Amino acid sequence: MTISSSLNAGVAGLNANANRLATISDNIANSATYGYKRAQTDFHSVVIHGNSNTSYSAGGVRTTNFRLIDDRGPLIATTNSTDLAIDGRGFLAVTDASAVATSAGGFPISLVTTGSFRADSDGVLRTATGQVLMGWPANPDGSLNTYPRDTMAALEPVRINANQYVGNPTSQMRLGVNLPASESVAGSAGTPHNLTVEYFGNLGTSEALEFTFTPTIPATGASNTWTMEVRDSASGGAVVGEYVLTFNNTQVGGGTLASVTASSGGAYDPVTGQIALTVGGGSISLDIGEIGEANGMTQLASTFSPVAISKNGTTVATLSSVEVDEKGFLYAVYDQGFTRRIFQLPVVDVPNPNGLIARNNQTYQISPASGPFYLWDAGDGPTGSTVGYSREESATDVAAELTQLIQAQRAYSSNAKVIQTVALSLAVATVLPVEISCWVRFRLALMDFMVCKATMALVLVRMDDMSSSFAICPRFARDGLHHGGLPWNERRSVRCAGRSSRRATSSWGARRLKGRIS
Repeated sequence: MTISSSLNAGVAGLNANANRLATISDNIANSATYGYKRAQTDFHSVVIHGNSNTSYSAGGVRTTNFRLIDDRGPLIATTNSTDLAIDGRGFLAVTDASAVATSAGGFPISLVTTGSFRADSDGVLRTATGQVLMGWPANPDGSLNTYPRDTMAALEPVRINANQYVGNPTSQMRLGVNLPASESVAGSAGTPHNLTVEYFGNLGTSEALEFTFTPTIPATGASNTWTMEVRDSASGGAVVGEYVLTFNNTQVGGGTLASVTASSGGAYDPVTGQIALTVGGGSISLDIGEIGEANGMTQLASTFSPVAISKNGTTVATLSSVEVDEKGFLYAVYDQGFTRRIFQLPVVDVPNPNGLIARNNQTYQISPASGPFYLWDAGDGPTGSTVGYSREESATDVAAELTQLIQAQRAYSSNAKVIQTVALSLAVATVLPVEISCWVRFRLALMDFMVCKATMALVLVRMDDMSSSFAICPRFARDGLHHGGLPWNERRSVRCAGRSSRRATSSWGARRLKGRIS
């Protein structure tokens, strides 16, 4: 049993090192594969009769193979804005292109750490191997809804329509105007000042708000009060708001807004300094400054000066490119110079990344061993940030793999040598000449049972008688069996005294064998 267990252990060693060679070769073959995670083989001993002190049986070895998914390769720069990688912990969610083409929802989700995503004919961002990028869609104004973080049901394929025209209506406007303080005193002419500010409607049309500032003339002194009237061209020139502006004349904060009273139109918010104007097709938040703020509407001893007027919105625009920021927000960049958030790419994290199931094309699937997933905003919690214009290289260290390859090759050869040695040991008793092999097998049996050496004398006497009988045959002596320095060999049958003497040996060979056995 002991020598048989040695053979079994050698075979187990061959299988174990074959597994190790397989993982090493796979790692080396994928040393240039983006996002590849290194595979590793671990060895574990097998013990049989661990408490026996009299004999030992070789148990051999077993292996476990696993993939080090939490290992990260270095990031390299690319020229494609949608070449994405995670700088740290976490994964991007993807699905199969076939599922996008046939399913209306409930997409099967896989995970990747990097990918080169490009828009196909339908505008869907996908890799060359058919992995479609998934994310949460933004609203038309760029805002995002609140989505549950423990389910992927709300994720949708990221789709970009490069040929679509979009409108960018004005929704915010800031008005910074200085009104001349000398015109709100007694005796002034009370001449109104007009200001026209362009804005863009919902269809990309150019519209205008017409502001009229009229000072209040007191009987004596200074009123420091103006009336602001707002008319909208998209509403046929109708008044959409009228407000009474009163300014400070104190040492601290002189010339800034003291109060704003709405005669018509939306109310003024003193905290934000904004007025909600309802215009044709929507609303505009008009910022005239907070109470006491020097950067809003002022009344100082100077001329009428529109010093700070700004607004958002443009005419009709087309998509020119897309960009991804470190928070995982996907922005559409338009030729009119504005951007709009169109998707959010969550980062998926699991407690045990190495427990994920590895699939083709560097994709992974959730498993019970990986634990439950959670969808994070990129950079929040334990997750890393999303990096555009980047790819993650293979985690394989070629130098280390070549070193392990040499070690595995030597271990494999050594186990093969064990099998060869055991095979030769088991074959000794069967390749001897017939007459001798019986006694050699008998000797091995006696040694296994620890028989006294005196008993072996009987065997030696019998072998000596055999050698004497062989010596009387001249033909056998002439055609005796000599091979490789051994005292025996099997040749063709030699006729001696009318009987076959196949597998015979010479008398000198028997004496040498006798010396070896004794």
